[in-house]
Amino acid sequence: MKLPRLILASGSPRRAEILTSVGWEFTKDSADLDETERPGEKPEDYVRRLAQEKAAAVAEKYDAALVLGADTTVVIDERIIGKPVDLADAKRMLEMLSGRWHEVLTGVALINKNPKSEIRNPKSIVGLQRTRVKFAPLTAAEIDFLAENGDPLDKAGAYAVQAQAALFIEGIEGDYWNVVGLPISLVYEMVKEIS
Repeated sequence: MKLPRLILASGSPRRAEILTSVGWEFTKDSADLDETERPGEKPEDYVRRLAQEKAAAVAEKYDAALVLGADTTVVIDERIIGKPVDLADAKRMLEMLSGRWHEVLTGVALINKNPKSEIRNPKSIVGLQRTRVKFAPLTAAEIDFLAENGDPLDKAGAYAVQAQAALFIEGIEGDYWNVVGLPISLVYEMVKEIS
């Protein structure tokens, strides 16, 4: 079995690590987009839209490519919690998550620009992975520890499940790799569908 080469429309080191860990060959070419939520946009629609926009922006640069776009966010009380703007914001987010279940949503988009295809427009599909995560109740000292040592500023929800936050995760329902940043089994199923 040979996995088709991908172009990863993301600068995320975690997504790159996941692809590398399963032996998937890829090139990184990240898209610089405005990731502002639209008024009334549901979290599921938000991550799907951004994944699609990232893939489309990168696909425009290539004549032939299989482009993967993804976007991950954390949702609690039906509200999107993006990446914190500073340490105080990271601590606020961690306080919200303390002792509670939340959802991690990842939108995944694939665009197949196959030059051999008789179809003039590239094929594209968009998927969604949803995982529930429960944090243990966190003390103020634990929140400070996570915010100051967990490199929270480039992570949705201000934590990395595979790093310091692992000390405080009581449960995960669903795809662990989704929480890290890329639901790799969903990507594989989508690649089979679109290739």
